[in-house]
Amino acid sequence: MAGRDRIVQLLRQLERVACRCPAHSNAFHQGAAEPCTVRKTDYAFEMASSNIRYGPGVTREVGMDVAALGARRVCVMTDQNLASLAPVKTVLESLVQNRVDFSVYDQVRVEPTDASFAAAISFAKAGLFDAYVAVGGGSVIDTCKAANLYASHPDNDFLDFVNAPIGKGLPVKGKVPPLIAVPTTAGTGSETTGVAIFDYEPMRAKTGIASREIRPLLGIVDPLHTLSMPSRVAANSGFDVLCHALESYTALPYHQRAPCPPSPQLRPAYQGSNPISDVWAEHALRVVSKYFKR
Repeated sequence: MAGRDRIVQLLRQLERVACRCPAHSNAFHQGAAEPCTVRKTDYAFEMASSNIRYGPGVTREVGMDVAALGARRVCVMTDQNLASLAPVKTVLESLVQNRVDFSVYDQVRVEPTDASFAAAISFAKAGLFDAYVAVGGGSVIDTCKAANLYASHPDNDFLDFVNAPIGKGLPVKGKVPPLIAVPTTAGTGSETTGVAIFDYEPMRAKTGIASREIRPLLGIVDPLHTLSMPSRVAANSGFDVLCHALESYTALPYHQRAPCPPSPQLRPAYQGSNPISDVWAEHALRVVSKYFKR
């Protein structure tokens, strides 16, 4: 494996000729905030993720979790492929057993767009939900994050919270209702992040929304759900793990990223490689090497 200094050197060479669109640029996108004048590069990293519950069959507990939140009306989001499969059925059965009122939105688009986000947002606004459960892969979870955010901030325009320079990148003021994520694939990690990625079709660009406020309250990781994955989805999940581990390990180290954010609240979701992420990235690569082909 190449040395860290050599990897950083290669990344800097790539950066000089890299695409500058929001999907690929390394620059911070924090709207109109002034950069820090004390330091040129960042000096800290922060790990802000959701609580995770892991175990075979743990999905059966989601109804108890929602009931404990005191939620009166819950939105369950999924896609049409999953709507009739075991993960969604288990979630709905658990909600019924715990006498939780819910409505299902199963029109999530795989690889979501601004238009598919808008449709989910309209459903969420009309439903007046006070809690959300996302059952699916990264597309479902990201769509649910966006629907939850805009339904609880109905006076904001769509581009207000979208990352700059496509959107305004405004900070989210005020809390959003709790969201419980039940991933049915392995590799995206969307159940742990405050990021929602989508294709902005007017500009043919991939961008997203990033805020700690849209992080799921809880990620319920049930390995039994991998049994219902089609073989191609399982293979793509493996590639997802491989790519994310490589990207994390070869990312510019956090203390070399510029400019330094002027306040902790403006530190981005993705902050560069760090001693903790390196440990997990290396472990993920070992797991992929051992099990991916099998």
